[in-house]
Amino acid sequence: MNIEVENLGKRFNREWIFKKLTFLFDAGTTYAIVGPNGCGKSTLLQVLWGQLPQSVGKIKYTRSSEVVEGSDVFEHLSIATPYMDLIEEFTLLEMVEFHFKFKKLRNGLSTNDFLELLELKPAKNKTLDKFSSGMRQRVKLGLAFYSDVQAIFLDEPTTNLDKTSTQWYLKNLHGLPKDMLIFIASNQEHEYPNDAKKIEILNYK
Repeated sequence: MNIEVENLGKRFNREWIFKKLTFLFDAGTTYAIVGPNGCGKSTLLQVLWGQLPQSVGKIKYTRSSEVVEGSDVFEHLSIATPYMDLIEEFTLLEMVEFHFKFKKLRNGLSTNDFLELLELKPAKNKTLDKFSSGMRQRVKLGLAFYSDVQAIFLDEPTTNLDKTSTQWYLKNLHGLPKDMLIFIASNQEHEYPNDAKKIEILNYK
């Protein structure tokens, strides 16, 4: 999937969060959206994935040279953010089965395969409200990593992760398909690859 934006801008009341962003985000590329806390990284991601409407400008989604309507783009992307909610009444197994009713697992994986890759299989019958914040973040990341989609959006992905889980994150990040479009909003360099193309949000104020 490619995402092309022209003169893109978002404001709340009179404050511009970003503006005059013209860019072609290419499939097979990782983009690091960088800048200090509160500068608008998360807002830009939410506009790009279609959760928030832009204030000005155009967004065009294409897949295999065919235009994807904005109302359908959610079918082709996955998201993991610290502020995204899980259904806490569900067990891990129920959450996984529910999620993959809407997205397919990559590479023909089974639910059991996924739980093994998540490295949380012993907790599959535990309700998510009993999970630590780090375990919840790993679940969110795993659901995003292993959904059969063309674009992935990760916002501050190692939030609440310990050293071991951060290494798990990096291993799975580098294992994503080479043709995937990847966005990582972060102010920490260890969260994105050295070859990621950086978009400095402060350049679009």
